Amino acid sequence: MVMSIKRGFLLVLLWAMCSHGASTTYAAEESDYYKLISVVTSQAQTDSRSKNWKPAPDGLALEVSGIAVLDDKKVAVTIRKGEIWILDGVYDDPPKNVTYHQFATALHEPLGLIKKGDAFYTVQRSELTRIRDTDGDMVADEYLTVAKGWGVTGHYHEYAYGPELDGDGNFWLTLNTGLGLKGDQLDRTITEPTLKVRQGLWRGWGMMVTPEGKMIPMCAGMRSPSGLGANTAGDMFYTDQQGNWVGTNTLHHMRRGAFFHHPDSLASMNEPDSPIKGITEIPNGLPFPQALKKFSALKPPAVWLPYKKIGQSATDIMLDESKGKFGPFAGQFFLGEFTQAGINRVYLEKIGGEYQGACFPFRSGLASAVLRLAQGTDGSLFAGLTNRGWSSLGTASYGLQRLVWTGKTPFEIQEMHAISDGFELVFTKPVDLQKASLPAAYEMSSYTYQYHSTYGSDEILKQSPVIESATVSEDGYRVQLKVRGLRELFVHELWCRGIRDRDGETLLHPDAYYTLNRLPKN
Repeated sequence: MVMSIKRGFLLVLLWAMCSHGASTTYAAEESDYYKLISVVTSQAQTDSRSKNWKPAPDGLALEVSGIAVLDDKKVAVTIRKGEIWILDGVYDDPPKNVTYHQFATALHEPLGLIKKGDAFYTVQRSELTRIRDTDGDMVADEYLTVAKGWGVTGHYHEYAYGPELDGDGNFWLTLNTGLGLKGDQLDRTITEPTLKVRQGLWRGWGMMVTPEGKMIPMCAGMRSPSGLGANTAGDMFYTDQQGNWVGTNTLHHMRRGAFFHHPDSLASMNEPDSPIKGITEIPNGLPFPQALKKFSALKPPAVWLPYKKIGQSATDIMLDESKGKFGPFAGQFFLGEFTQAGINRVYLEKIGGEYQGACFPFRSGLASAVLRLAQGTDGSLFAGLTNRGWSSLGTASYGLQRLVWTGKTPFEIQEMHAISDGFELVFTKPVDLQKASLPAAYEMSSYTYQYHSTYGSDEILKQSPVIESATVSEDGYRVQLKVRGLRELFVHELWCRGIRDRDGETLLHPDAYYTLNRLPKN
């Protein structure tokens, strides 16, 4: 019996060496490619042994809620306390001599920041505000209302986010729904009697503000839309977080008249400026693809972000505009993650005039919940941290960190394209031809989510599409997978654990999650 077991083990080992090659494989670490530098965190301020820190002023909780990059030395940040600070020396490594200058005060929980011309713009709870220093003393002395007019009942969940600029120079902002409104709060809300939803004015909506200050309601159905960002075409997107009516975290293309998932926002659909009218029934308890067929106003997300696999609470959106200074992902989105204190990556494409695409893990291990992202002048990524109100992984409660590309190219799935009979993968390095051409090196699952008023959703209607063939390009950078069993409006989860590059390196992140809203015809 022992001899038989040994012989079987030797046969398996011999088969593995012959079929997979004799090259050595090794696993890399995220930090090999993207170095994390703490500019300031709450932990560092109390660590008297550290020699690489200049603590923030006493009493300053740097709960970063907005970031505006100013130049190659300074950034401005809003903090949840209601202030704007300008930090100098933030690009130093280590950042021993960061200085802090208070620029503005007395704001009501600003949750975003941009610099346009000589002014800062931020969205407070009740308005979009322009803030300037008119006398040159580096302290704000002009606070002007650019736009206002949405409901504020006083409920804690009525956050307002932004602004961000689209390709035409318009401001965009998003408004949280209030959850569980009761008591006096109900007396100050809009009620649509047919649907029996109660909500403050324009709550759960995305709003556009023209350069002249006209506010235009654009799209609805948002639950907790804490992230905003434009792609290379100038189109605006937002992220939403799992909850009631929202099966898992999502990324959506914002456009006029679109409704996404949360019906509480329809409390404002009868307002004169609303582009959404006449919705009288919401399907409750259907798989999302079926809900789309029954509910014509409902629009699918461009990308589903599977729960825990791609975070638990998506936040900000950053477009990589560095032209390669941040590695091989120029033109792609990076998304903040609150609960897991990390950053994920999204590749988008347009099929039939609609956006869809794939999401990938990118970088874990930040010091706290990631709420805001911004790209530095050198291509590095600034992450604003704050976990107040909800718990997150990490060692700090708040702070500012910077992610820097080391110059080494990680072996990753760079892009994932839908083709008529499967998917095409683009890698950052040429793959091992023998391994990548084996269909057994890949595995796929597909699923969707329940559209219902219950909190979140499991992955439902699961199937296992069959990978019939894998065709590798001559240069080794592309692999076409022919897949049987593709389903429109389903997430297609792919594992590439059998893939190696030509040096024997495994993929840094072997998993990808493609939202197949439409299958290309050709």
